[in-house]
Order: sequence, then C-alpha cells, then structure tokens
Amino acid sequence: MEIATSLLNVDRENFSEMAYKIEAAGTNYFHIDVMDGEFVENSTVNLMKEYADQVCGINNTPMEVHLMVDNIKEYVDMFLPNNPREIFFHIEASKKKAEKDNTVFKDEVMDMINYIKEEGVKVGLAINPETDIKEVYKFLPYIHTVLVMTVKPGYGGQAFLEETVSKIAELKKYIDDNNLENEIEVDGGINFDTIVKCKDAGAERAVVGSFLANAKDINYTMNKLKNS
Repeated sequence: MEIATSLLNVDRENFSEMAYKIEAAGTNYFHIDVMDGEFVENSTVNLMKEYADQVCGINNTPMEVHLMVDNIKEYVDMFLPNNPREIFFHIEASKKKAEKDNTVFKDEVMDMINYIKEEGVKVGLAINPETDIKEVYKFLPYIHTVLVMTVKPGYGGQAFLEETVSKIAELKKYIDDNNLENEIEVDGGINFDTIVKCKDAGAERAVVGSFLANAKDINYTMNKLKNS
C-alpha cells in the first residue's frame, strides 16, 4: 500500500520536525486537507496553506491536495502554486453547485477535471460515504484516482465506517471489468486493521492521519502500514 500522510492533526509548533519525521519514515505523499467551513463545518484553509507552503520549502515528498470546499476553482487556484501531484475535489460539491446555478452536473464536474488537467496536475474525485459509488463511473475515463471517504469528511480521528468496504470492492470490480486504470485511495479511520480490509477490497493507497501523528514509533507504524 502507498501511504499519503495527512497533516491535519500535526501541531503547528512541531510542524517542521514532524514533517521531517514523516518524510524520513517513507511516506509516499503529504496529504493536505482543505476545508472551507461551508462544504464541511470545520475550516482549515489558512493552516493547510501554511503547511503546504512549508512542505514545498523544506521537503521533497510529493503533495496531494484534498478539497472539501464548495467553491472548487477558488481553492484549486490557491494551491496550484504549491505544485501538487494531484488535486481531489468532491463530486457532492459539484452537484451542489449545479443545483445552485441551474447547470448540468456532469458539465460542472468535467469543466473542473479539464481545468485541473490543463495545469499539468492529476485529478481525483472524492466521494462521501453516503453517496452511491456509481456516481463516479461516468467520470472514470477522465480522472486518475477515486478517493473513497471511509468516514464523513470534516474532522480527523473518526472511526472507520465498515459499510464503505463493499463500496471499495464494487468500484474495484467496475474498474477491472471495464479495463480502466484508475487507482483507489481511501481516507478516514485507517489503522493496522482497517488498512488490510481496504487493501483486500481493492484500494492501492490510504490516507493516514491521527494514527501516524499519535504513533510512538512513526518508522515502525509507517512500515507496517505500507506492508499490510
């Protein structure tokens, strides 16, 4: 499994030291969780922009940006200067915008996919636990990754939702049956037990936050997660 380490639960006072430890432990990516206080209740924009700027300045590990926001383009533009490897946006946010603006949902999603790809950045679609996984099927030929939320977005440290495992398996089967090349990433409540369930269901990458941030031995924890 590849590991994308969420920086959401890293203390500002210890950020530089912790970022070095996470990188030295072998994380594949830094994961930036951007919340606008509207799409989800929590707001992390200023902190995550600060962290993204610092990571660009001191670390060599690639970054991925997860936008839990209503105004997707605004935050894409904000984080593009940080040269992310991939930007994820929520399919639910696009649906909300289409309903508000009386536009076509598919067009909203495709416009944003194309906008991000034109900037030379990979595109991922994130999907909430309650959303039918079939909602992403029509977009799979145009994106790189599906980020399956295994908790409700908005806060770190939540318990893994077991019902999302079947969603991962359903998505993996569809990808394989249609000879697609999309990767599946999971986000939320990942630990030594849940990462195995996600891997067995078809996930190739996992976002890990508080489980790593609170680990007594980051190197051991990272190694065990990656080799689950």
